[in-house]
Amino acid sequence: MLSSRRSRRFAALLAALAALVLVAAGCGGREPQTGQESKTINIGYIAWDEDIAVTYLYKELLERKGYAVNATELEVGPIYAGLAQGNPDLFLDAWLPQTHADYWQQYGPQLEDLGVWYDQGTLNIAVPKYLTDVNSIEDLKGRGPEFGGVITGIDPGAGLSRTTKDSAIPAYGLGGEYALQTSSTTAMLAALEKATKEQKPIVVTLWHPHWAYARYPLKDLQDPKGAMGQAEQLHAVGRAGFAQDFPEVTEMIKKFRLTDDQLASLENEINNAQKGQEQLAARKWADAHPEVINTFAGP
Repeated sequence: MLSSRRSRRFAALLAALAALVLVAAGCGGREPQTGQESKTINIGYIAWDEDIAVTYLYKELLERKGYAVNATELEVGPIYAGLAQGNPDLFLDAWLPQTHADYWQQYGPQLEDLGVWYDQGTLNIAVPKYLTDVNSIEDLKGRGPEFGGVITGIDPGAGLSRTTKDSAIPAYGLGGEYALQTSSTTAMLAALEKATKEQKPIVVTLWHPHWAYARYPLKDLQDPKGAMGQAEQLHAVGRAGFAQDFPEVTEMIKKFRLTDDQLASLENEINNAQKGQEQLAARKWADAHPEVINTFAGP
């Protein structure tokens, strides 16, 4: 699966770079508008669960309104560079003000910020809800043996791993009892699934938004020292002229909001779908949540 995803990313990256060359040469890019809204829209997305979820939700909803939607998976750098050149038209997962700060500093003046649709992008340390007497990171102190002396983490190079190791563990004096065990997100989720099935203690590093909160009985530990950092916002970003060229879509985006529970539910639906069935899963979720869809996309 991983090699297949890498192959798809590489092919998508080559396609994106080719598109950028065409744009730079004046042979490609967005079509000139004639006063009537274009019905073809290109959405670039990164391989993060929340972006896959909202991209396919928008693809489904926009196609219901008569748009032709092209959704292309890319790395984050080529997406920002492409937006600045006019292709893709839209990116729904800009993490600001911190995660994508460098890209925003470089390309932001050439883009259109279409608004915040989710404002709880946080890094967390979490435990199962059945551990009723563990509610703060402070509560982990003195209980290392119960958790095997391990905080189960994700990739060693991830910002979440760095924050946990260099900030949270020292801030709460956990270094003598716990070691951050890093490997991969997949391995962390496998350990989490096994522990929750057996109702055993486990402490993991996680983040919002993530579908695990919809699938497993989890709670974030309070962080009174602020060691895990502040919440970030997820923005929708368009290429220059997007609002003028796509007024109906812009209006949808400006109204678009998802709560943490709604986004986790959508992610979980799509994550459970077979490869290639993401839009079908998004359609299923949209049909099951008309009260959410009607707030921004109409009946």
